[in-house]
Amino acid sequence: MIRFDAVSKAYHERKFKKQVFANLSFTVERGVSIGICGANGAGKSTLMRLIAGVEQPTSGKITRDMSVSWPIGYANCFQTSLTGADNARFISRIYNKNEFELLDFVEDFAQLGPYIHQPVMTYSAGMAARLAFGISLAINFECYLIDEVTAAGDERFRARSESELLARRETSTLLMTSHDTGTLRAYCTKGAVLYGGVLAMYDTIDEACEVHHRLQLLG
Repeated sequence: MIRFDAVSKAYHERKFKKQVFANLSFTVERGVSIGICGANGAGKSTLMRLIAGVEQPTSGKITRDMSVSWPIGYANCFQTSLTGADNARFISRIYNKNEFELLDFVEDFAQLGPYIHQPVMTYSAGMAARLAFGISLAINFECYLIDEVTAAGDERFRARSESELLARRETSTLLMTSHDTGTLRAYCTKGAVLYGGVLAMYDTIDEACEVHHRLQLLG
């Protein structure tokens, strides 16, 4: 279970304050697959970082009683001066995983070739996303966060990613954001709509997608 209790998140830059969420409350139960719809700037990535614990709320409380991945595609989870392989080894130690087995999985899955031994700062956005995807799937999390990453890589990589995600969905919680409602429908059974700083939950992904489309027509 993941629970948000009156969570607010604001960013302060000089004299400017951007309020993303105010008193946001919801619960994600174990074993569900939820697709989160929202326009650009609605706060989808911020929400994912809060769920993962990559960022902390300005106020309120976030409770997690299951292991949660970092947002797949979020390259800032890496130390960019280290190589992809070094990042994989470091993360394996944090999660008490065999570093050789984890690195073998990542090398095979991410298909980075010799770049796995180059600093992450030299990676393209797609390469960093593939590294994050590979390391995330090398660890058996109870909840996977997927943030606009399924299009990274070539056709073979996308097909393998789809297969892995569908397999993990059977045993884990899956939270996904995407601008492509077709992608959300393919992976998720339940839905949510992020609009105006409020997250509304729906019993089906189809209903959430329909509400999202109507809201976009309103401007």
